[in-house]
Amino acid sequence: MTTGSAPTPAPIAVVGVHGGQVYGQGALAAIAGADLVAGSRRHLSSTTALRAAGAGTLALEGPLEGLLDQVCHASSAGRATCVLASGDPGFFGIVRVLAARAGRERLRVHPAPSSVSLAFARLGLSWDDALVVSAHGRPLEDAVRAVRAGRAPSVAILTSPENPPQAVAKALLAAGEPAGVSAAVASQLGEAGEAVILSDLGAVAKEELDPLSVLVLVGRAARDVAPTLAWGLPEAEFDHRDGMITKAEVRAIALGKLDLPAAGVLWDLGAGSGSVAIECARLRPGLEVVAVERDPAQAARIRSNAARHGVAVAVVEGSAPAALAGLPEPDRVFVGGGGLGVLEAALARLRPGGALVATYAVVDRAAAAAARLGNVVQVSVNRGVPTGELGLRLQAENPVFICWGSAPGGSAP
Repeated sequence: MTTGSAPTPAPIAVVGVHGGQVYGQGALAAIAGADLVAGSRRHLSSTTALRAAGAGTLALEGPLEGLLDQVCHASSAGRATCVLASGDPGFFGIVRVLAARAGRERLRVHPAPSSVSLAFARLGLSWDDALVVSAHGRPLEDAVRAVRAGRAPSVAILTSPENPPQAVAKALLAAGEPAGVSAAVASQLGEAGEAVILSDLGAVAKEELDPLSVLVLVGRAARDVAPTLAWGLPEAEFDHRDGMITKAEVRAIALGKLDLPAAGVLWDLGAGSGSVAIECARLRPGLEVVAVERDPAQAARIRSNAARHGVAVAVVEGSAPAALAGLPEPDRVFVGGGGLGVLEAALARLRPGGALVATYAVVDRAAAAAARLGNVVQVSVNRGVPTGELGLRLQAENPVFICWGSAPGGSAP
């Protein structure tokens, strides 16, 4: 009994389509030589005249997984296969998932212009220094954090039916992006219904716009690029009650131990005046910062202080741990008030690899927290105080214990 050898897998051509057109002789040849052409009904219809008479078609209907399975199966059987996709399929497109499934060495990619490149072209802008993020098939929160963390003067955001331009604009405003930043919404680029609307972010948030668009923000550099980088700001930079504020030197060390990421979620529990939360938001504008405070008067101070410093801090009025229900899982937590129950509740919600920093004035609580977290240091600060003609004397502040540690899956910063 003889058995034949398995067929050699055929390449998978991935051809970008824009405005019903493909670009380049390689793309035309890939479609004409394909035994099977897969794509949306719109792309299949626009390329009917380019396909060989006997070529089969596979319309994208339902979950993408089914189409990928059939494409990979046809390729493995030695059939020349072509996948049609919008614009540049290697730019937030199907190339990533196809490469993961079939191997990138099997792919032959023939891109068309991307919607982002066309959007900037319509605006007469270069975009080699632009930040591009997607809210199409991806969480809106991740896109917003990426925008807030970025320093690029221009930003392009791919929108979707789930996250249309107005929803993206509202989320950016809530995260602290100025309402007056220049914005453009580019829709149906290269199609008969092409439209480019020039406006600002605040106005975009109030409109009903084509969900499949590119939202472009321009002129952000002056706001985002700070002239200096400073932390451990003086207490005078924050309105506070009777000295009830984390002292500047302690705050500076705590911020270092937090090892702030560019994006993610940070909780400040027992936030008081909000000095730690506000400094985190200043240093990492891509962070979603949540301050939890049970005293309404202090909560009002946090809002006022955040506005004074021009940062976005979400204030939750209530006592932890009950007030933590419904909050997004944190990547970083600062515990400035509350007992060990608050510490345990925060650790239970901390994402793997996340970090928690807590401050205590009482030795017993600090020792228990250190046993749980693994690290502790005592910070004793003596500040110089003028004494007239005699010069300076040192005035001691109350010593503070700083404890810190990581959730499983990471190491302490």
